[in-house]
Amino acid sequence: MKLLLTILFLNFIYLNSFAQLKEIPTQEIPEEYGFIIKIGQQMPNIKLELTNEKIYTTDELKGKVVMLQFTASWCGVCRKEMPHIEKDIWLKHKNNKEFALFGVDLDEPADKVKKFADDMKITYPLALDPGGKIFYTFAAKNAGVTRNVIIDKTGKIVYMTRLYKKKEFKEMVEVIDLLLK
Repeated sequence: MKLLLTILFLNFIYLNSFAQLKEIPTQEIPEEYGFIIKIGQQMPNIKLELTNEKIYTTDELKGKVVMLQFTASWCGVCRKEMPHIEKDIWLKHKNNKEFALFGVDLDEPADKVKKFADDMKITYPLALDPGGKIFYTFAAKNAGVTRNVIIDKTGKIVYMTRLYKKKEFKEMVEVIDLLLK
């Protein structure tokens, strides 16, 4: 009987550790994060050119939950976060037609970006950002590159992260899951 109660208790703890958000958390984005966009704002008009030369525009992404992950091959924090994005977000949602994830590589040539993806063993698409045109639509000049922006199906920015913080990353994963319900 004791063993059964212990198993039931452990199951309860295990299942509650995966509690999902019921609503998108209200975020106060610190000024030092360097974002020039705001929560609740519509996604700016951008054009994403992927390493395979496929192009996506803001209009084509409406109706999807979109994650933009700003990155660069020289960024150590990006390299730390990318395997988690691959495992916890991309592999989970890549076949969902209502989801799109793009890594946006800051100002590096296509061959370097492709090698970066291979080195990192990521399979989600990477977009080129020559001169940082896309990056500087979202972040201030001289702002750090490691950041994520989550956009809902209406094109509204609903969640943003800076650097790789486990708690914030977990919450971002839950926000994406909630938006895709």
